[in-house]
Amino acid sequence: MLGDTNLLFQIAGIGIVVAMIHTVLKQMGKEDYAHWVTLIGFIIVLLIVVNNLADLFTQIRSVFLFQSIIGGY
Repeated sequence: MLGDTNLLFQIAGIGIVVAMIHTVLKQMGKEDYAHWVTLIGFIIVLLIVVNNLADLFTQIRSVFLFQSIIGGY
């Protein structure tokens, strides 16, 4: 449970930082850089989510493999 909240706070923190940088760059007139920062932030969050999904699927696979060994199949 603690890891789940940690992940949510990490993603929210990245979102807040990206939003602040985007706003500052847009106010400075550097909208191209602001869009790049937003895209990079999105990619970072996407990599975090994909990594955690891979861990989840690994855990699910290990549970089902463990069940099949106990069941004698």
